Amino acid sequence: MSSDAGISRIKQLMSSMGMKQAAFAERIGIDASNFSKHLNGKLPLSENLYNKIVVSVGASKEWLMTGEGEMWLTRQNSGQLPTITVPAGNILPMAVEGARVYDLDVTAGGMSRERMFAEEQVVGIINMPAIHPDCCVVRVSGDSMLPVIGNGDLIAIREVRNTNLIFWGQIYVVLLDEYRMVKYVRKHPDASMVILRSENPKYDDIEIPKSEIRDMFLVENIIRIDSRI
Repeated sequence: MSSDAGISRIKQLMSSMGMKQAAFAERIGIDASNFSKHLNGKLPLSENLYNKIVVSVGASKEWLMTGEGEMWLTRQNSGQLPTITVPAGNILPMAVEGARVYDLDVTAGGMSRERMFAEEQVVGIINMPAIHPDCCVVRVSGDSMLPVIGNGDLIAIREVRNTNLIFWGQIYVVLLDEYRMVKYVRKHPDASMVILRSENPKYDDIEIPKSEIRDMFLVENIIRIDSRI
């Protein structure tokens, strides 16, 4: 594996995210001066460095190390959603562009899509390269998706326009007439049904007809707000 090629790919990744070297080092949780030495070839590209990049921004480790495959993890092979820790001060006023943050618990009660995402529900903006600006950021309560999604975590979600196109095994917000749930959506032997599965083994699978699904939103990111930062 060529160190120069690996450095070039890391720089390409930073460029695709629109991030400068110091900001990227902060994102992946390493000292900026040491990161600079990695990129200057004074320190080797270690397994630990690659792992930090993969976990922090969702890049493909195979691509980083070999140049093969896609730059970003696909949902089919990632094994987990990117989890982002956001300083509390990064929820900004509406004057900036970014993903809208809603004062909304997507696991509580039934509500139409229009009421869920009404303007009066918006409490701010998160503007980060890893979170697509078209996403809606909402809150999750309960323990059914532990340890992947915790009580009080935020999630960035994007609406699925075609509910016939489902990434089986991925996490969705599913809207029914009376309930909203965050679950893995699994293929059912009956093509007219789907299986909604929790991460927490204390919860049983739920089998529902596709026709009962009113709206679906794919979970893009898990966001944890850290008030200490």
